[in-house]
Amino acid sequence: MKCPFCGYEETKVTDSRNQADANSVKRRRQCLSCEKRFTTFESIDLTIQVKKRDGSFEAFRPEKLISGLDSACRHTRISHDQVLAIASDVATDIMASGVREIDSLKIGEIVMKKLANLDAVAYVRFACVYRRFKDKNDLMSALVDVVE
Repeated sequence: MKCPFCGYEETKVTDSRNQADANSVKRRRQCLSCEKRFTTFESIDLTIQVKKRDGSFEAFRPEKLISGLDSACRHTRISHDQVLAIASDVATDIMASGVREIDSLKIGEIVMKKLANLDAVAYVRFACVYRRFKDKNDLMSALVDVVE
């Protein structure tokens, strides 16, 4: 860690504390050259890039997933707490896979597997948006998949 006062590259840690979010650490450091003290915050970089259909990338945002799930699950027996749990499971699965980028269609497939076990209507609603059905045969195929 470089000293912000003199630029010297060696410092010592005098105090460390975990932050409330449990994903970062606050450290008090002291420069070994000028002996001035300063504070740093360290956090884990878990940024995962989502490759969109058009080839562009954006950061994975759980709130966007929650919004899509809320729409698909509206007026079904799936509660908002279950939506949050599904989104958390999907995010955990993606992070556990260790990938730094993932295709948006892959995320959709993970979500659809989870919805298929919970509610057929929510599954079909989500599949309609993700798979972009072209005609009724595509929709009927999705319905057959969820009934089996």
